[in-house]
Amino acid sequence: MHVPADSLLASLSAPALEAPESGIVAVFNYGRLKEGLIPLWVGEGDLPTPAFISEAATRALAAGETFYTYQRGIPPLREALAAYHARLFGKPFSAERFFVTTGGMQAVQIAMRMIAEPGAEVLVPTPIWPNLAAAVGLAGGTPVSVPMDFSADGWRLDVARLAAAIVPGRTRGILINSPANPTGWTAGLETLEAILDLSRRHGLWIVADEVYGRFTYGDAPRAPSFHDIADPDDRILYVNTLSKNWAMTGWRVGWLEAPPILGQVIENLVQYSTSGVPAFLQRGAVAALEHGESFVAYQIERARRGRAALEGALAGLNRVRFAPPTGAFYLFLGIDGFDDTLALALRLVDEAGVGVAPGATFGTGGEPFVRLCFARDETQVATAGARLADWIRTL
Repeated sequence: MHVPADSLLASLSAPALEAPESGIVAVFNYGRLKEGLIPLWVGEGDLPTPAFISEAATRALAAGETFYTYQRGIPPLREALAAYHARLFGKPFSAERFFVTTGGMQAVQIAMRMIAEPGAEVLVPTPIWPNLAAAVGLAGGTPVSVPMDFSADGWRLDVARLAAAIVPGRTRGILINSPANPTGWTAGLETLEAILDLSRRHGLWIVADEVYGRFTYGDAPRAPSFHDIADPDDRILYVNTLSKNWAMTGWRVGWLEAPPILGQVIENLVQYSTSGVPAFLQRGAVAALEHGESFVAYQIERARRGRAALEGALAGLNRVRFAPPTGAFYLFLGIDGFDDTLALALRLVDEAGVGVAPGATFGTGGEPFVRLCFARDETQVATAGARLADWIRTL
């Protein structure tokens, strides 16, 4: 018997049906085969994973590390994560705080499954990477947008507006991505302290996405972090990944950091979703953490040059507005006269030969902008900037 397609869709769960289509993927799929296009649309650089990381995974694969493994992550990787954080923040960390996940995205999903459920709300400053807000909905909760303010001086989170969005009995958590994708906003310690105070006063969880914490463009070696001000038992879930720092986006290895008392809950959620990350991939992650600092420094300096090249090409143009990003590796660019930035992104593929991500996909406040990733070869980024500048001048 033939079942109508609309009947099949209607039989699915609400979270599945309501998961938004990614505008980034839509543009990517549209232009991925265009000859000569410069792809600045996704959040990754153009460098392959360094050989010392790949070789560590290859050795483990050859040695037969192909069986089921620890749900929480192999002990050497959890210990390497603790040591890495100790170096970064200048204080000791317990390996029991770290749980290895299938990329940062699984860490986000597990965090949301722990705090979100039907009837629960999570506050989400926007614009923000769409996968983060979507994870709240897929866990059954409701993401509540708290729009940030934009000016030529930068993006700003109004903590008073965040506080006003808290609804007792409904608000369960606050999602903070700093340095931020797509805006490049980086929270200062004063802002983080104010958010932590809200968490403590209202009994809220903070989900801290600090994936871009190493990509900052001032004098500091890293961005301010909740690690600088929080107590070990504060209600904070940190999500992170090896994807950006070590050019490992395709490896899908990340981590969730949480108070150790939550360990069994997290292990269960890993078990019933992916049953753990392949051990040989984790061996590559150990190599990245233990021997990858020079590569991270190279990546950051490369992004710094790409940022300068892109800003240099676009600054001062009529109809263009952006705030210089203080962190992450994106320029969030507005072009006057274009309200439909998905249509604009498709035009730029065809007419400028540059792939960008449409701002509407990043939620409230992102609609007038497009996102460009500058974590690439500076010559290529400069060429993309020149193409965009020439296209804008013809308007």
